[in-house]
Amino acid sequence: MADEEEKIYVTLPEARKMLEEAVEERELTYEQQLALQHAQQFARLDPEKARKLKKELLQIDGINEYYATRIVDLLPTHPDDVRAIFATDKIVLQMSQMEGILEVVRKYI
Repeated sequence: MADEEEKIYVTLPEARKMLEEAVEERELTYEQQLALQHAQQFARLDPEKARKLKKELLQIDGINEYYATRIVDLLPTHPDDVRAIFATDKIVLQMSQMEGILEVVRKYI
């Protein structure tokens, strides 16, 4: 059985930066061009702030790299927004965890 590849989670601001750097070196594929347009439209933080926010979120109990990345990309401002991020995996957060997430996010928006 082949080893599973390790996943690397990249925030939208980081992806935008990577694609903007790539476009200077070569022509992007159609899919990469669409990804760049999406990132330019929806990434609301600069890559450095996104990395700092993600690092802070990882300090909260129950937040792994996948969820930290999703939170950085979506920047929730209400407990219902946080619940929606975790709903697909049927994870129920305590109110204190949601408030902790929102408190950290507020520092960056």
